[in-house]
Amino acid sequence: MKVLFVASEVSPFAKTGGLGDVSAALPRALRGRGHDVRVVMPMFPRVLEKGRTFELVIAKATLKLGPNEVHFSVHSCPLPGTDVPVYFVKCGALFDRANVYTQDPDEHLRFAVLSHAALVIAQRLGFAPDIVHANDWQTALLPLLLKTVYSWDRLFEKTRSILTIHNIGHQGTFDASVIPQIGLGADAHRLHQEQLQEGRINFLLTGILYANAITTVSPTYAREIQRPEHGVGLDRFLRERSDVLFGILNGIEEGEWSPATDVHLPVRYSADSLEGKEACKRELLRAARLPYAEHVPLIGIVSRLVWQKGFDLCSAVLPRLFANKAVQLLVLGTGEPKYEALFSDLGRAFPKQVVHRAGFSEPLAHLVEAGSDFFLMPSRYEPCGLNQMYSLAYGTPPIVHKTGGLADTVSHYDPRRNRGNGFVFEHFDEGGLTFGLASALSAWGTGRGADRAAMQELRRRGMAQRFGWDERVADYETVYRKVAPHVARA
Repeated sequence: MKVLFVASEVSPFAKTGGLGDVSAALPRALRGRGHDVRVVMPMFPRVLEKGRTFELVIAKATLKLGPNEVHFSVHSCPLPGTDVPVYFVKCGALFDRANVYTQDPDEHLRFAVLSHAALVIAQRLGFAPDIVHANDWQTALLPLLLKTVYSWDRLFEKTRSILTIHNIGHQGTFDASVIPQIGLGADAHRLHQEQLQEGRINFLLTGILYANAITTVSPTYAREIQRPEHGVGLDRFLRERSDVLFGILNGIEEGEWSPATDVHLPVRYSADSLEGKEACKRELLRAARLPYAEHVPLIGIVSRLVWQKGFDLCSAVLPRLFANKAVQLLVLGTGEPKYEALFSDLGRAFPKQVVHRAGFSEPLAHLVEAGSDFFLMPSRYEPCGLNQMYSLAYGTPPIVHKTGGLADTVSHYDPRRNRGNGFVFEHFDEGGLTFGLASALSAWGTGRGADRAAMQELRRRGMAQRFGWDERVADYETVYRKVAPHVARA
């Protein structure tokens, strides 16, 4: 199949979250199955930071979008470790900014241009995609553009569109006055009329209405967003399109996230030889300047510290935990000031038990996964989540709220039946988090003898699971073929 994959961020060129990881991993996996995949993203300043070399593909192209005339060029560089070409849309007026996403008044134009440019690139290259794969609101205009502005071009005669929703909480809603600026002035009648009458356009809703198929990043999230409590106002539209809505769990890069080969670890280990995990714990505590005690469990957190991630629950529960239990916590992450203050204040109140490291460090993130005894993810909602899968791969049982991809990957430990790979709480409240933490600490016991043997078995059970993209890519192929019958016949 020929796939045009369009995203606002692709790792390692630009990444703010899981979208960047998926936008690299899925094209890489598709290419590994023999498909012709081309990736399109903006050329942000950070793309150039590591001295990469780029080939000029299109010296100059012009888009006439209502009152605006936008000029851009296109440069290419392969996705690292592959021959997948990544085409970068270079438009200094729109993309030369410090941040990938902004609150600037032209945010609608920035990503409308990305969508138009992706189709112009295909035209200039003579690349007739079987599938145009859009991701989140930033590229959600593509399904409609294929049916309107670019429908004249027989190059796209058989092209079908897929929209992946990575986080329905971000929808790209703008004042309706921007419609001419995004190139849809002549096609406003195709937009959702009730919203137009209310004076707004929602990019994500537009994609939901016109994509040939919609995917989300876990089966549970696909069900959740069809309900009012998780649909953020779009649940009824998703219910109406439930026949073409598919939940496909994200994968992880097993070559990058494996304790047996991880270059960031002081000692590597495997399920057959877990001794190195304790050495990683020693090194992690040394780096955090926390005292090491083999029988004191260490909980790790690597996260954006934001409302979605559920840290409101921690403010009441964790102080009681540290006051009454011999347990340690290491937090790596930045975000909303109140959550940063929460963990910094805990560090001051319990200096031998808690450390908060602001910012992000890839080596330290790997070490937290390897050196922790448990990994805490109390997310209010979580479309997929990757860290719980990293944790399982590293023999670090996760403590999670039962939602989205966390519910699809973590099952509650039952020592009597010898089942489960982590600790799950169903109710998003203080009692739920208390239950999850208490269950983990109960399984830890004394950390000695029979308790330690049971923990090692729990770790190995998680490490035995496979979360790589090889297990996921076939699901995307199935969806692609459902919507592109000419490919299925081939």
